[in-house]
Amino acid sequence: MTQENRIDRRFAELRAEGRKALVTYIVAGDGGLQNTVPLMHQLVESGCDLIELGVPFSDPMAEGPVIQRGHERALAQGASLRACLDLVKEFRQRDTDTPVILMGYANPIEKMGAERFADAAREAGVDGTLTVDLPAEEAGPLNRLLAERNLRNIFLMTPTTSDRRIEEIAGLASGFIYYVSLKGVTGAGHLDPESVRDKLTHIRGFSDLPLCVGFGIKDGASARAVSEHGDGAVVGSLLVSAIGEARDAGAAREKVAELVSEIRTALDA
Repeated sequence: MTQENRIDRRFAELRAEGRKALVTYIVAGDGGLQNTVPLMHQLVESGCDLIELGVPFSDPMAEGPVIQRGHERALAQGASLRACLDLVKEFRQRDTDTPVILMGYANPIEKMGAERFADAAREAGVDGTLTVDLPAEEAGPLNRLLAERNLRNIFLMTPTTSDRRIEEIAGLASGFIYYVSLKGVTGAGHLDPESVRDKLTHIRGFSDLPLCVGFGIKDGASARAVSEHGDGAVVGSLLVSAIGEARDAGAAREKVAELVSEIRTALDA
């Protein structure tokens, strides 16, 4: 039997309260490495339940222009996978409850070494990973390393994921499943809540993990619409855009607080 971790505990708490999860994404180092941990604490104070911390990468292929620019800004600040782990360790000095997921790409993990990465992630206080470009067919070795350290491995599913792949991913995934509501990149297109509902219902035939919906969430109303038939909403481009446009770190925290609070209120309405 797998041991519970913060992700499992948080979803169990939300389920018991009849509430939806608010998962927030920012890029580590965007706006300055020294400002990332204060931003993480601000996300929690404003109502987020889980934090996805983006690991900056030079070729973030699944991202739209907003998050691509966030990766570029973070890399210019010297952000790296090692820096991300250090930031999580710093975050844990004050917050031992909020789940933190590292969301990134396979190359930095391969460069560090999968076993070394899994050890470092556990030591830093990471709860799970989402490796965007790691296909299910190649995920087995990392999956085992993470599971041995009580870390969750979160996978993406999309509107075009076939039943064969849904079944394969469901057999590997832990923590929750991230359902990509749109064809395309982050921040793209217009949401169709009915198609989201239909696909989530279909996925539930393969997995009893929580289902969180991301890509294309612009405000509280869209977050509420897509999470109605799921277990939560993932908000990223909206926050990364606000950080990029802010005149300084204080203004970034203020705007992030405003956006997250509005979405939290909508989800709880």
